[in-house]
Amino acid sequence: MQKRFLEIGKITNVHGLHGELKVYPWCDDVTFLCSFEKLYLDNQGKKEINIIKTKIQKNLVIMQIENCNTREQAENFKNQVLYMDRTEVELEENCYFIQDLIGLQVLDIDTGKLWGVIRDVMQTGANDVYVIWNEENKKEYLAPAIPDVILETNLETGIMKIRPLKGLFDDTD
Repeated sequence: MQKRFLEIGKITNVHGLHGELKVYPWCDDVTFLCSFEKLYLDNQGKKEINIIKTKIQKNLVIMQIENCNTREQAENFKNQVLYMDRTEVELEENCYFIQDLIGLQVLDIDTGKLWGVIRDVMQTGANDVYVIWNEENKKEYLAPAIPDVILETNLETGIMKIRPLKGLFDDTD
């Protein structure tokens, strides 16, 4: 089951004297974090905060939230994680939240071989790279998240089907 509320960033410090917050984004694109009108201080959506304005500064987000107008009020938010509601976002086709990919079983589309389970996603700039752990042989495989390799991703079944490029994995013929 997918989590409804996903971590999107962390309040790292205060900014200025008027209650602004410095937020370190935990998303691909800092502008994505700036697109929200409300976020949450818990993973159940019970502690809602309304965002008045945001601006980007050196890959951080400077955020002004409702009812936080002084530096002293802002200090109370330091080190808190911010959550977004996934129902408020529509992802493009073949785009996924990293949290949804972690734990997917990775199968070879041609042979049915289980390569392992995704345990991390590295963001390299050109394309993401999926870190696949095979518990049986205690090996880690790296698969680039490109259309030639990643052929099917089914979050409902928990399975990703791939076709490793020749030489990509040691075991590939």
